[in-house]
Amino acid sequence: MNKMRVAVIIGSTREGRVGDAVAKWFTGRAEHRDDLVIDVLDLIDFDLPAGLPEQATPDMKRFAARIDDAEAFVVVTPEYNRSFPASLKQAIDCAYDEWRVKPVGFVSYGYRSQGLYAVEQLRSIFTELHTVTMRDTVAFNLLDGTFARDGTPFDADGQGQAVTTLLDELVWWGLALRDARSARPYVC
Repeated sequence: MNKMRVAVIIGSTREGRVGDAVAKWFTGRAEHRDDLVIDVLDLIDFDLPAGLPEQATPDMKRFAARIDDAEAFVVVTPEYNRSFPASLKQAIDCAYDEWRVKPVGFVSYGYRSQGLYAVEQLRSIFTELHTVTMRDTVAFNLLDGTFARDGTPFDADGQGQAVTTLLDELVWWGLALRDARSARPYVC
């Protein structure tokens, strides 16, 4: 079996963000699996324009190519004001067909609600892009001391089973959709 190519997208570009630490923690666990190849797409590494131009920029093309190459996605998102960051929406909109018929999972963080309001909004956007979103998530309440202000994990190991569940679902759907895409073209 070919390994599942999973793009882990770090959705925050804010100074002082915790997203890079959360993604590092998550990918550290995901990389132990022998059925996955992890590709981290940190939006801070892409110079995506604030408005979508008529012609795609080189970084927009580079981002879309990485999305196209992936067979599944895990979006690491904060919750800012009960939503996800604009940088993530802009990145999502840089690709269209490249997202289709692939599974998407979520790792979220925030205060009290653990980023779940952001995830719920992302589910509707990814549904419009013809993806399959995973039921289970990995979520952190930043008030409980799981991650320090500098992003250092204190005690994130309690989420180990949530990571396993999310990745098991992602692989199952990823393989099913890989087989479906190869058997017949997706038409909507």
